[in-house]
Amino acid sequence: MTAAEVSELTSGARVLVCGARVTGDAVVAALAGFDVLITVCDDNEDALRRHRDAGRGALTTAEAQHHMTDQDLVIVSPGFGPSSPVVLAAVQAGLPIWGDVELAWRLDASGRYGPPKRWVVVTGTNGKTTTTAMVHDMLTAAGRTSALCGNIGDPVLNVLDRDVEFLAVELSSFQLHWAPSVRPAAGAVLNVAEDHLDWHGGMEGYTRDKARALDGEVAVVGLDDMVAGGLLSGAAAPVKAGFRTGEPAAGELGVHDGWLVDRAFGPQTPLIEVSKLPVAGPIGVLNALAAAALARAVGTPAADIAGALRAFQVGRHRAELVAHVADVAYVDDSKATNPHAAAASIAAYRRVVWIAGGLLKGAAVDDLVRDCAERLGAVVLIGRDRGLIAEALARHAPDVPVVAVVTREDAGVQEANVAYVTSEADGGGADLGTRVMAAAVRHASTLAQPGDTVLLAPAGASFDQFSGYSERGERFATAVHALTG
Repeated sequence: MTAAEVSELTSGARVLVCGARVTGDAVVAALAGFDVLITVCDDNEDALRRHRDAGRGALTTAEAQHHMTDQDLVIVSPGFGPSSPVVLAAVQAGLPIWGDVELAWRLDASGRYGPPKRWVVVTGTNGKTTTTAMVHDMLTAAGRTSALCGNIGDPVLNVLDRDVEFLAVELSSFQLHWAPSVRPAAGAVLNVAEDHLDWHGGMEGYTRDKARALDGEVAVVGLDDMVAGGLLSGAAAPVKAGFRTGEPAAGELGVHDGWLVDRAFGPQTPLIEVSKLPVAGPIGVLNALAAAALARAVGTPAADIAGALRAFQVGRHRAELVAHVADVAYVDDSKATNPHAAAASIAAYRRVVWIAGGLLKGAAVDDLVRDCAERLGAVVLIGRDRGLIAEALARHAPDVPVVAVVTREDAGVQEANVAYVTSEADGGGADLGTRVMAAAVRHASTLAQPGDTVLLAPAGASFDQFSGYSERGERFATAVHALTG
C-alpha cells in the first residue's frame, strides 16, 4: 500500500470511528490489519461496552468532540451528517473525514485485496436498490463475477476480499458525501428529487453529492428527470450516456416500438420487450434502462441483459403484491420512503387507495399530490407528518376522501376525518405500529372499490412508528392477511 493511497493509515495512526453498529463494525474489521489505534464513538452504551471489551477505546459522541486533538483520522458512518457536532469538531480540528465507502475505495485501489475491482455505482432518489440488483444479475448472467453491496446487502468493506471482478454498488447520498475519491467504471444517477434535505442542508448539497457517482469512466443519467438530466453535461466522466422512456437519440437508451433499445454503446440494439419487464409502470422501464446502460457500459451482451431481466425477482417491500381480497389488490411498496418514489409507485396503477405518511425529512409533497390526483380513489394517512400530506391533498385533490388514522393522544387539535386506532378492532395489546397499520388497512379496505389497488407507498421514512421500512411492510402484509381471517 502506498502512502498516497492510504496516507492516514500509517503505523501508529489514531483513528476515530463514528458509529458502532453495522457500518462501524465493518470499518473496525477492515482496520484490524493495520497498526492503528482505534477509538469508537456512539451513544449506545451496549455497543460501546462491546468495543471496550475488545480492547478498543470507546467514547460517547459528546465525549469524542473534546478529544479530536487525540486523533489523526475520522471515519464516519453514513448517519453522521455534515452538521453533526462530532463532525463539526473534526472539521474545526482540521482532521480528514472519510466514510466507510471512501475507506473501501482506497483499500481496493491500493491492491491490498488483489487487482482492484471494477465498481458499477447506482444512486438516485428512487429505484436504486432494484436497479443495482438488476445490474448485478446482468453481470452474472454474462458469466462475470460480481458482488452486490453498499446500501444494499453487505457494506462494501465486507466484500473486498471476495474473488470477483465487479462490485455492483448502491450508494446513498450520505455515502457519496463522504466518498470524494470514488471513480467507478460506470456510475448512474437515476433521478434527483427532494429527500434528506435536513441532512444535506438543502437541494444543492443533495444534488452535488449524488453527482459524485458520475466522476468515473462512464456517466449514465435519467433524462426524463430534469435535475438528473442536467448533471450529464457537467459530469467528469469521458463517456456519457442517458436513458429515457421515449425514443432514444444517439448516445441514449430508450423505448422503440415496444422494445428497450440501446443507441449509446454501439449501433442500435434491441434489448427486451417492455411487456416482459419484471416491474410494472414507468419506473420499471426506467430501472431496466438504467441497469442495461450500466451493464452495456462494461461490455455486457444484449442477450444476457434480456435473460437477466426476464428472470429478475423484485425485492421485498418494493411494489410487492401481498394479496387480492374481494377483487382489490393490496401492494406493499413500503420502500417508497420519499415523495418521488411514491409518485412512481402510484403511476403504475389505474386507481389506488393510498396509505401514506411517516417522516417527510423536509421534502414537499405538493407535486406528488398534484401529479397523482387523478389516480387517487381515497387516501389513508398515518404517521407524524400526515398533516402535511393532508394539506397538500386539500389544495390539489380536494374531492378525494381522506382519513387520518391516529391514536387518541396523537390526534391534532383541528384534525378532521380522524379514525382512531382501537384495541378491539386493531390487535388488542399489540405494539403501536401493528395497531396503526391494522387500522389503516381496515379503513382502506372499506374505501376501496372492485378493481382498485390499496397501495402502501408512504412517501416518508418509517421511524416514527416502526423500526424501518421492512417492519412497516410486514405489518401491512399481516393486516392484509387478517382481512381474510
